Amino acid sequence: MITWLTHAKVRLALHTLRPAADGGDGGGADGAGKPLLLLHPLAMSSPATLPPEVAAWPHAVHALDFTGHGSSTVPAGGGYTAETLMADVDTALVHLGPATLCGAGLGAYVALLIAGARPQLVRGAILRDGPGLAGGSPSPTSTVIRPPDPGATSTPDPFALAELSQDVRPPDYATAYVRQALHLSGLEHPVSVCAVARPDWLAAVVAEPGVVCSDLDAALRRYA
Repeated sequence: MITWLTHAKVRLALHTLRPAADGGDGGGADGAGKPLLLLHPLAMSSPATLPPEVAAWPHAVHALDFTGHGSSTVPAGGGYTAETLMADVDTALVHLGPATLCGAGLGAYVALLIAGARPQLVRGAILRDGPGLAGGSPSPTSTVIRPPDPGATSTPDPFALAELSQDVRPPDYATAYVRQALHLSGLEHPVSVCAVARPDWLAAVVAEPGVVCSDLDAALRRYA
């Protein structure tokens, strides 16, 4: 089932992979029965069915197609940033209520950002390997990108691939969001790293007190 959400002029596809036992979204003001929200890697989209590796989650499971990916809108002219995708997730959280995030690749970076920006709504962020995990260099660079066909509407949007694969990720920017999550979420371990790859930004995140490294099963149990 797809629920359509609106973020600015973008139409976002929120997929329900497993509904809550009561038929609702699975969230709540106190976070009880909170859903799991999957965030996909760069150039990919939400899974069509519940992935076996997260099937042990005891509540509802949803997955969001980022702007320019999957069934969500391709905006005219590109203009993609990780912060734009963070706002996509914020829109989903307004609809779902408190949720645990499980992001892979680019989705892991976005999960980290929103965990710091919305610490009361993100009840744990799980960071996994996948395309787009590394991003660009820690400092701004100049690149020449051949503009895609402006009439193209298929996904993933080539603008998204070009821009989000080169997004700037200073390690101290990432750790600023970690520290907000640590101080404001009320969780002892608001971020769990299950990724093997460790680009500079993620290595800095792992070094922060309160961030734990574990396998996916342990992370799911921690937040369930």
